[in-house]
Amino acid sequence: MKLTRNQRQHRIAQLLERHAVGSQGQLVELLAAEGVEATQTTVSRDLDDLGAVKVRVAGGETVYALPELPIQQIAPVDHLRRVLGEWAVEVTPAQNLVVLRTPPGCAHVVASALDRSALEGVVGTVAGDDTLLVVVAEEPSARQLAERLRSFAGLGPARAEED
Repeated sequence: MKLTRNQRQHRIAQLLERHAVGSQGQLVELLAAEGVEATQTTVSRDLDDLGAVKVRVAGGETVYALPELPIQQIAPVDHLRRVLGEWAVEVTPAQNLVVLRTPPGCAHVVASALDRSALEGVVGTVAGDDTLLVVVAEEPSARQLAERLRSFAGLGPARAEED
């Protein structure tokens, strides 16, 4: 299958996280195993665009690595507390989602902090202007996550009518 450049680069980043990739040819083969068509020239450009570098791993082998993968850019909990304390005005669980409200134009700031927080159970976020959805892995953890986020934001416990 043909993917857009961004889709292909995302797939390459995932492959580099999961596999010790020592050559562009090996990366082409891994992509092909997933049904993605790419030439070595294209993969070379993609690695350059992504800022991939060769690093030496245990045993002396060199592999491609992305020094700034989002998974490695974990924000400390204190950063999340500051962001939520400043921008979150309401936190409500809804099945496997947590809905956060912010002042207009601020949802993306909170979403970014949550995405980089590595909080357990958070699958991802979707931000609008003043509202963001936090997708939670399991329904029971949505309520628990909402309570934790509410605490981080200094909003106190849920009101009875929210339950």
